[in-house]
Amino acid sequence: MPRLSSTHATSPFIWCAGIICAIISIAVIIGGVVIFAAYMVIHPRVPIISVESAHLDLFKYDIVGVMQTQLAIVIRAENDNGKAPALFDETNFKLSYEGKIIAYLKLHEFEVAKEKSVSYHYLVQSSPIPMSPSMREAIDYAFKQDVIVFELEGGSKARWRVGPVGSVKFECNLSCELRFRLSDHNYIPSRCTSAHNH
Repeated sequence: MPRLSSTHATSPFIWCAGIICAIISIAVIIGGVVIFAAYMVIHPRVPIISVESAHLDLFKYDIVGVMQTQLAIVIRAENDNGKAPALFDETNFKLSYEGKIIAYLKLHEFEVAKEKSVSYHYLVQSSPIPMSPSMREAIDYAFKQDVIVFELEGGSKARWRVGPVGSVKFECNLSCELRFRLSDHNYIPSRCTSAHNH
């Protein structure tokens, strides 16, 4: 009795799909190699966000328990990489006192040239802030010590372009205290930088 045999031809659609997937896979591999090679050539240093200077322009509170303040803060963005400019985006900070948010500091996307730095000046003026009992105690203690402390938190997302195929991204985060002398309103310099977070 003869045996019956059958053959099924592969659909042209399947062949086309397989070829397209192979081409995409090869392109992804080549793109990864190019990005890695460019990264090794550029060998970028992580960008840095830091507080350059500050000043307590105004600080007052009344017997009713309402506080008002105004601060000048200078934020510096540094790009120590000598082979590519850096783009900084989503730059946001919040300034607070004893956990009470005083203001949000924001900045649109900006670029820092190779081996350069850029400084941005913020003038932060609060609206009248009702003080909690803990805030009153903290302010009384601050006047006794002649030092008042604010908290600054936030950061920026930085990236370098590595040719036409991609970019290298980093996060630059700050979390530090800004200290001022109440007698003269001067800033007490301290290390407030994202460098130690990398």
